[in-house]
Amino acid sequence: MSLSDFFTPIDAEKIIPKKGYDTSQLGSKIEYFSVDFPDLEQKKDIALIGVLEDRNAINNAGCALGPDYVREKFYQLNEGNYNTKIVDLGNIRQGAAVTDTYFALKTVVNELVKKDIIPVIIGGGQDLTYAQYLAYETLEQKVDLVIIDPRFDLDDDDKAIDTIETTSTSYLNKIFLHDPNYLFNFSNLGYQTYYTSQDSLRVMDKLYFDTHRLGEIAGNVAVAEPIIRNASMVSFDMGVIRSSDAPGNTNANPNGFWGNEACQLARYAGINDKLSSIGFYEFNPAYDNNGQTAMLLAQMIWYFMDGVYSRKKDFPLHPKSQYLIYKTSLMHDEHELVFVKSKKTDRWWMQVPYPSRGSKNERFHLVPCRYDDYKTAVSGEMPDLWWRTFQKLN
Repeated sequence: MSLSDFFTPIDAEKIIPKKGYDTSQLGSKIEYFSVDFPDLEQKKDIALIGVLEDRNAINNAGCALGPDYVREKFYQLNEGNYNTKIVDLGNIRQGAAVTDTYFALKTVVNELVKKDIIPVIIGGGQDLTYAQYLAYETLEQKVDLVIIDPRFDLDDDDKAIDTIETTSTSYLNKIFLHDPNYLFNFSNLGYQTYYTSQDSLRVMDKLYFDTHRLGEIAGNVAVAEPIIRNASMVSFDMGVIRSSDAPGNTNANPNGFWGNEACQLARYAGINDKLSSIGFYEFNPAYDNNGQTAMLLAQMIWYFMDGVYSRKKDFPLHPKSQYLIYKTSLMHDEHELVFVKSKKTDRWWMQVPYPSRGSKNERFHLVPCRYDDYKTAVSGEMPDLWWRTFQKLN
């Protein structure tokens, strides 16, 4: 089966202005599926994918119509100081069943990642995150998942256990319980406590997952960079942005990230050398105000693209001459902590040793961290990130 079988072409007449695009605008740079399906054997860096699926988007029916509204705004933006190699594959049509849509998205993401092309998914409900995750099953690699969302989507799933179908408020259960388990770490950015049960917080703590309240990040978005830098895939719920900046969502609420903070988070995802797919979900044009949310989402994708073309490829430790090694001893000397700093970007990592029964080829796991984690270790205290990572490796 060809990938083109999953897609419907873009209706260019609805998206492209009659006067066309200026030579600097992305609309004149992107190869899009309107008549002929793009040739993916020619080098591409990023592929846009619309998904026309909202049957399990809880309280947000209509978000399946979002992709073309975002395209219209995105194509109008100007290219940055780089030569973009972007392809727009069109829209994955809604399958006869929701599971058919999942299968199509899973297959497309899997094939693109194998071709070293980053899929940018424009949904659709956030339940599509599960299909995005399933794409990694045959890639034989552990997945670090970052969800940017005001809630933990851990509601009881009323779908049958033996089906991959789920909903936008329960898909995390499917991911956590999926067999085989190839999820190494889960992080949530921007949860709001009044939407979050204490039981779910205890579950996250017991699994040594990373959860970060909106108040920890809003106004100081840089603290999120090491968390996002550890992600293999990102899922972004547009409901995490405050309704004044992004009204296009039935579940929008008055608190959340500002639009510029959302763009910064998207850029952090782009500059992450490790990240291989990202999804932007739950945008509903029926509730948008004069195209405001569509334009914000288009700008977020622009910032993600800008991050991709600004990647430094500085994941340690090759060559070693480009890194500084710092060693610290804790107050009670139970562990020596080793930190790595890139001379190129000033970004930090810490080494967490594998247990004795762990990997024979690697002695330690490198996890992105902040300078503050190093300062904590220098003071003689164990950074919480080191301890949680060590428990997961165990």
